[in-house]
Amino acid sequence: MVLLPLLLLSLLFAVFPDLSHALPSAVAGADYLIKLPLLHQDPLPSPSQALSSDARRLAALHHRSKTGPHLPVTSGASTGSGQYFVDLHVGNPPQRLLLVADTGSDLVWVACSACRNCSSHPPGSAFLARHSASFSPHHCFDSACRLVPHPSRVPCNRTRLHSPCRYEYSYSDGSKTSGFFSTETASFNTSSGSEVQHQGLAFGCGFRISGPSVTGPTFNGANGVMGLGRGPISLSSQLGRRFGNKFSYCLMDYTISPPPTSFLLIGGDHNGVVSGKPGLNYTPLQSNPLSPTFYYIGIQSVSVGGAKLRINPSVWAIDDAGNGGTIVDSGTTLTFLPDLAYRKIVAAFNRRVTLPSPAEPTLGFDFCLNVSGVRRPSLPRLSLKLVGGSVFSPPPRNYFVDTADGVKCLAVQPVALAGGFSVIGNLMQQGFLLEFDKDRSRLGFSRRGCALP
Repeated sequence: MVLLPLLLLSLLFAVFPDLSHALPSAVAGADYLIKLPLLHQDPLPSPSQALSSDARRLAALHHRSKTGPHLPVTSGASTGSGQYFVDLHVGNPPQRLLLVADTGSDLVWVACSACRNCSSHPPGSAFLARHSASFSPHHCFDSACRLVPHPSRVPCNRTRLHSPCRYEYSYSDGSKTSGFFSTETASFNTSSGSEVQHQGLAFGCGFRISGPSVTGPTFNGANGVMGLGRGPISLSSQLGRRFGNKFSYCLMDYTISPPPTSFLLIGGDHNGVVSGKPGLNYTPLQSNPLSPTFYYIGIQSVSVGGAKLRINPSVWAIDDAGNGGTIVDSGTTLTFLPDLAYRKIVAAFNRRVTLPSPAEPTLGFDFCLNVSGVRRPSLPRLSLKLVGGSVFSPPPRNYFVDTADGVKCLAVQPVALAGGFSVIGNLMQQGFLLEFDKDRSRLGFSRRGCALP
């Protein structure tokens, strides 16, 4: 089974590079690490549904690209959405909300309700703005309001005291979220167990949400999205100024029942925090001015079973028009690679695997194996040599998924769009500690940083 993707809320903040000062900074405390549980929901019953959802997300990612605290990370498995959720407390008094953890977007937004008695809203189904003493929409003339797109039909009235900053996001599949760009109090637990409050968290309070990306089965159980991208209004950027401008997470194996809880860590020095484990392997983060939200890494070569494949390095490059490259995205399930590289990888597996093919083809997957009666099938290792010399070499369970009883398929897909970028999805990331260090512009990873099952 595979995980489902998140939606993208990519903000082209490069247009407003001088506005990060408009957002409040985090409150510094004695603790320098915030720890949030990551919760994972059950994936959809059909891998083809996950593949279809990934394809929709990827189309939205490509479309948009052209236009500390300690939080637990929990699996969305129980609601059937397949996402990794973060349990966040927002408001005064705090209201508990589940947000999709997304490194492919910047905006933090939640579904909001303006009701007064709210008897028709189950607890946790929406953020009740009227029930919070600290909720405050930005004025439409605030400099921070220029960081979000606005509905054209609602002009800003600069003279009115109560003229909220309205935002509206549209997606390539027709989905929309719109409401007030606002500030709130968010509560977090530090690594020592104490609580710290962040006054003035900038977020989107969505009163109108429509479309399959934000209301359908791929979004079941979620109250919104926690953008962790590189832009100034992402959660990691807002909190990072006082927590070392770095965050990390481990995505644990979702096939384990009950799913283990991993953590999203904001801040901290993992050479010391991770129980004295060996240091991380690093690769530089690359920049793409046309897609400033994304965490790009550079791939130099690919090996299957220890044999380097003959792939021209230009296949992995970002060209002058901003096309190509490879991003690390917690919101996409499968991994997508350039068609030329993908075809050579499939051919390499075909040469090295002696297991038979299943009697019936699996829709959407090109390379599948009949593993009936084989307790531990021997599968070649897929390795990516990254810029800087480090090698990312996940175990086969990170890129082979069970699509039926006795059938495993390669969970790697070709990038269908010409000039599209590659994506290292969350299935490929499982069991690794990933550290996004913005100040040093690098991505660290290690198999020894997570409590492996």
